[in-house]
This record gives sequence, C-alpha cells and structure tokens, in this order.
Amino acid sequence: MKKMLVIHASPRGERSHSRRLAESFLEAWQAANPDAQVTRREVGRAFIPHVTEAFVAANFHPEPQALPKVMKADLQLSDELVGELIEHDLLVIAMPLYNFGVPSGLKAWIDQIVRMGLTFDITQDSHGNAQYHALLKGKKALIITCRGGSGFGPGGEFEWMNHADPHLRTVLGYIGIDDVSVIAAEGEESDKSVFQRACAEAERQLHDVAGRF
Repeated sequence: MKKMLVIHASPRGERSHSRRLAESFLEAWQAANPDAQVTRREVGRAFIPHVTEAFVAANFHPEPQALPKVMKADLQLSDELVGELIEHDLLVIAMPLYNFGVPSGLKAWIDQIVRMGLTFDITQDSHGNAQYHALLKGKKALIITCRGGSGFGPGGEFEWMNHADPHLRTVLGYIGIDDVSVIAAEGEESDKSVFQRACAEAERQLHDVAGRF
C-alpha cells in the first residue's frame, strides 16, 4: 500500500495557494490510489520548535540507548517526526517562497528530521575524515510551491535568488531522497490573470503527475 506524507508549510489557511494546489493534487492522487494512506503534517500553522541547546545535547549524547528521561523529552517530537517520515514512501511538501527561502516552520521541521543514526549516518575513512551516508533510500518527493514574483525557476532571470528549491533538494538528497520533482506557480504579485494562468498550468501538471506518483 502506498503511503504519502504531506507537509503543509504555509502559515495561511484558505488563502494559501500552495495549500490549495497540494489538496487538488491529493484529490487526484487519491482517486488514482483509493487504497493509499495519506498523512498530513502541519508546519506552517502549527508550532515546530527550533533547535535548542538541550536538543543538541540529547541528539549527540554519547550513549543514545541510555538517555536520561529529561533528554528523551527533548527529542520526543523529533522522534515522532522522523518516524513519520521513515514510515511513508512518498513525500509532498507544499510551501510558499518566503524571502528567497523556505518558511521558518519548514526549516524547523528540517532541523528536527535530519538526525544522525536515523536519517543519515557518519563513519570515518582510513584518514579519519568524516564520510556521510544517507539512510532513507527509495523514497520520492514532490515540492509544490508558489512564488510572488516570476522567473525564479530553472533558467529564469531570478533563479539565482531562489534558495528554497536547492535547499530542499540538498537536504532531502543528504538523507537519501534524491528523486525530487518541483512544480511551481509564479506571479502572485503580477496581474491577477497572470497568476490565474500559472495556477491553472501548475494544477494541470500536478494532475498529470498524480497518475504516476
């Protein structure tokens, strides 16, 4: 049975275009996969804590199997988020482009799920240099994103200013999810008809992807 994890990263509700496009995609995908399981995780309208000193201390404890109870509490949400990601073989991230990067709630989620020994590991080569190993192989990801301006996609005039898509590709690839697709709607700050056409084209692409994702 296919299992999909959907990360909603917009702080807006019904006014969120990325949220609306993602839910349209999910409707088409579930129609093509009626027995599949979908789990939604809210990181845009729900608080995901940022990394703290206590989190770091617990995460890098020299004896992870003997963590004190208080340290286990510091990792409780992270453990839940990591387990959720491991359990699903498909990942959808719906997000706006905020100030050329990802929204802070999504960045907080990223910092909670990149965990040594769980989603990646480190060994040393014969010279003592660190070697990194991804642990989440075989998963696929789809990024659904909306951008206020235009030209932030591949080959666009402002591609160099888009730090969101490359960031997600790097992070996901680091933990083993290197099959990543991006579908974007641009131009919310342009004439209304421009963005409407962009959303319609993104929705068409998403419905096409839904049949084979």
